[in-house]
Amino acid sequence: MALETVTSVEHLRSAVADARSANRTIGFIPTMGALHAGHLSLIEAARRNGDFTIVSIFVNPTQFGPGDDFDRYPRTLDADRAICDAAAAQVLFVPQHEDVYPKGDQTRVRPGPLADGLCGPFRPGHFEGVCTVVAKLFGLVQPDVAYFGQKDAQQVAIIRRMVLDLRMPLRIEACPIVREPDGLALSSRNAYLEPDQRRRSLCLYQALTTGRDMLRAGESVNDAVAAMRERLERTSGVSVDYVSVVDPDSLDPVTDTKSRLMVAGAIRIGSCRLIDNVLMDLSVDRE
Repeated sequence: MALETVTSVEHLRSAVADARSANRTIGFIPTMGALHAGHLSLIEAARRNGDFTIVSIFVNPTQFGPGDDFDRYPRTLDADRAICDAAAAQVLFVPQHEDVYPKGDQTRVRPGPLADGLCGPFRPGHFEGVCTVVAKLFGLVQPDVAYFGQKDAQQVAIIRRMVLDLRMPLRIEACPIVREPDGLALSSRNAYLEPDQRRRSLCLYQALTTGRDMLRAGESVNDAVAAMRERLERTSGVSVDYVSVVDPDSLDPVTDTKSRLMVAGAIRIGSCRLIDNVLMDLSVDRE
């Protein structure tokens, strides 16, 4: 089946209704475009699950703060369409602004304490914008399963909580981070990096794996965090938003090691803000 590009809500709902009449589950991958291999892995996960697979592209203005990169965020629709087609997605949904934010729009979805830590203080209002647009897209697409990348771990936790709290009838699937061979987590914003900045940006993944290895070796959380911060701060041109060891479900910082942990960090380099995380399970890693 060839990819169908849909720009109207009526056309989208007709495609969804046809899929449901054929007893298909609806798998949904919401994106802002500038697709890469990380997004491709989400499409592939939906296809493996046998879903009727819908990808949306909408650069959401409400999740960008003042001074953020909304105006220059990469918009590569033709290339994105080719990726979706090659991955055998069935529908590419490209809504108009008024389909998502109708005239007079004023309702917002405000997340709870999961949005308070990690990226929250550095991007005020961001997760409210994310929850709002994702809730709207879920209402438009009405999927059975929605697929997100683990790189945005805080976003995944917040959306999963929103789905539970608002009793939305769908399941959230988090898929593993896709990395370049040198460890850099794939991100649409990597396109902003100059060659030297890209080389220096590797310090984030290197710092996180240093912290992971220290925790595996039985060293304290405080020592691991200090070592990660030192690794980041000695890289020229890099400013550190945060580096932390948290519970992967509650996102609360931990001071003592426990079985399941997430080592997470965010840095700024040039005009680019990068996030990354590493999940670990000490009950397995120490065996």
